[in-house]
Amino acid sequence: MADEISFVPLGAIIQSFKVGGIDIVQGFPSQELYAEHNSPHFGATIGRVANRISDAKVQLNGGKSYSFVANNGPNTLHGGNVGWGKRVWKGPTPVGVRKNVPGIEGELQGGETVEFVLTSEDGDEGFPGEILAKVFYTVGKVVENGKEVTVLSQEYEAELVGGAEETVINMTNHSYFNLSGKPTIEGTVVQLSTDSYLPLSEWGIPTTGPTTYTKVPTTTPFTLGAQEPDFDDCFIVDPSASPSSVPIDTRGLPLNKLVSAHHPESKIHLEVLSTEPAFQFYTGKWIDVPAVGGAPARGSRSGFCVEPSRFVNAINVDEWRSQMLLKKGEKFGARIVYKAWKE
Repeated sequence: MADEISFVPLGAIIQSFKVGGIDIVQGFPSQELYAEHNSPHFGATIGRVANRISDAKVQLNGGKSYSFVANNGPNTLHGGNVGWGKRVWKGPTPVGVRKNVPGIEGELQGGETVEFVLTSEDGDEGFPGEILAKVFYTVGKVVENGKEVTVLSQEYEAELVGGAEETVINMTNHSYFNLSGKPTIEGTVVQLSTDSYLPLSEWGIPTTGPTTYTKVPTTTPFTLGAQEPDFDDCFIVDPSASPSSVPIDTRGLPLNKLVSAHHPESKIHLEVLSTEPAFQFYTGKWIDVPAVGGAPARGSRSGFCVEPSRFVNAINVDEWRSQMLLKKGEKFGARIVYKAWKE
């Protein structure tokens, strides 16, 4: 595992993911550098609430109002000033071998699994209730169509263990992918599984339900250029499904391919799959990281993100609210899988 994929306890971060000699995720050589310079959230586990909460407040527990830091215009982004991506998790703790990942055909070669655990105290960044959160990473290889494919499976689990009867949660991973072996993602060919998305306000809050994305035909392959097309949008996997039908634990749902990407020069391919109902696709416009610790400077479009999750701001939309509402006695769950190979 250590040769190709590595993690750090800060943020239960995915630090490296090497395919064909190229590290396809952005990161830093040490945990200390992440603590100082990781403003883009490279590789981080995001919580309690990934993406944005409108007006930095919610109502829970019988109509009580809870306010959070507004760290993205008027909204709360990625769990506040010190979200879970900036907390030190306990781990990685080896928890055995998993030979099968639900939704992935064939038995994994390898399958080493590690666990990270975080206790998020009642009142953490203003959120009610104490949560015990876990991330399981499983690493292995499968052979598909004669090619050796590296698999990184991520399983998320969280439980409300005290301090409140209900709280809000939305976990994901914020890896930035660069398949080119070069400073930017230019030339990467991408295809999304859907052309349904949530139109957003100036500050990234959905203004309506799922609508057809028209700037680029997303369900056929398109090429990322030097500056365009520019994405920072929440896409909906199945717009025909009722948003209120999404369970708080999606791990029992089918694993859907969300995005496939490859770079014609490096010959590296990536697929991102998940059980989640939505995903943020972001082409990295605002990345601004200096050269530190032997790692080069990373600027605009040095990576792209696929962040599987619940609908953005679901907790503040009546028809979507149940997607993020975690009650005592329930478990939040989600599964994300990265598959990568070189031709």
